[in-house]
Amino acid sequence: MTKRETYEQKTEAILQPIVDANGFELVDVEYVKEGGTWYLRAYIDKPGGITVDDCELVSRAANDILDEQDFVEDSYVFEVSSPGLGRPLKKEKDFKRSMGEEVEIRTYRAIDRQKEFTGILCGYDEDSVTIELENEEKMQIARADIALIRLAFDF
Repeated sequence: MTKRETYEQKTEAILQPIVDANGFELVDVEYVKEGGTWYLRAYIDKPGGITVDDCELVSRAANDILDEQDFVEDSYVFEVSSPGLGRPLKKEKDFKRSMGEEVEIRTYRAIDRQKEFTGILCGYDEDSVTIELENEEKMQIARADIALIRLAFDF
């Protein structure tokens, strides 16, 4: 397990009881470097959406525990936020919740000369994702080929 994965896993373990106690969902935790600064980010959600107050509540509760356990070697900024509209599907629960919804998929390499696909999520397993295209054809895409999959949204 990489250092990044260890930090994310330990942070999830700290956040899960806090999030559960407040009726929220812990969507994801990531440890990333942006512009020379390390960020430990937690994404939370709830039906109807997350407010700034919700984020502050979780942040305050987790900050003390993170400081006390001090398992992250680098200095970092801790952030708690909503996953937003462009929320990627990463975990089993994300795929389960999104069945029957329209998704956007971007692939690492071109498939039939294109790298972006939109369709209704109609199946998934550990190796592939299946979508129903506009013409009602089903397309199966290997997970290894997927750079990003998220809910589609129209403005």
